[in-house]
Amino acid sequence: QVQLVESGGGLVQPGGSLRLSCTASGIVFSIYGMGWHRQAPGKQRELVTTISSGGITNYADSVKGRFTISRDNAKNTVYLQMNSLKPEDTAVYYCKADHLRAYWGQGTQVTVSS
Repeated sequence: QVQLVESGGGLVQPGGSLRLSCTASGIVFSIYGMGWHRQAPGKQRELVTTISSGGITNYADSVKGRFTISRDNAKNTVYLQMNSLKPEDTAVYYCKADHLRAYWGQGTQVTVSS
C-alpha cells in the first residue's frame, strides 16, 4: 500500500521556524512530483508549494521567500522549511505525491500563535 506520513508540525511563535517532513512508501518516489497543501478550519485547501521530479519548484505568493521545499530521493522524503511564520500560516499541512494518480498524507497541524 501507498503511504505518505507527515511529521514536524506543532506550535510555534510568530517569526519562528518549523520544518515538516513527508516520507513516502509504496511508490517509486523519484518519478513523483511532490507538493504541500494546507487547509485552515472552514477554509478551502490551498496549494503551498510543489517540486517536480526534476527539481523544479513553485510557491504560492503568500509563502514566497519564507518557505522552501526540497526532496531527498534516497530517503523517499520531501521537506518543507518554514521561516518567518505568521498566524495566517496556521493550518493542517498535507503532503501530496503526483504521477499517474495522486496520493495524500494524513496531515500535520501547524499552529502559529503567541
